[in-house]
Amino acid sequence: MLRLKNAAVAAAVIICALMGEARAEPPAAIVTPLMTNSLDEYPGKEAVMITVEYPPGAADRIHRHNGYGFIYVLEGSVVMQVKGGKEVTLGPGETFYEGPNDVHTVGRNASQTQPAKFLVLLLKNKGAPILVPKK
Repeated sequence: MLRLKNAAVAAAVIICALMGEARAEPPAAIVTPLMTNSLDEYPGKEAVMITVEYPPGAADRIHRHNGYGFIYVLEGSVVMQVKGGKEVTLGPGETFYEGPNDVHTVGRNASQTQPAKFLVLLLKNKGAPILVPKK
């Protein structure tokens, strides 16, 4: 009887672990800061340049930038969308724009097997965060 009980407990633990894996978050994006520069002609504003690498299957949470975002895809394919806009799939050399009032609803790697990388230029208020999560 004890052996049967232990087997049932072990099976329950395995099932719970597998269910947890199925709900696991996608891999995180890798953000690399490249430069930040004050825009003297525009007091209180700065330009920030970063690269974002999405591992296979990676996706961003819904967020906004509270600035002007210019995206240029370097490698792989990414899927992007802002609230009220169309979902688009972009490849190397293609671009995407986010305005300061846009909510970025979709940002993910289009591939489950290949990484994707893009360059981002943000024009924003000096010292403001690069990304603000939204619910």
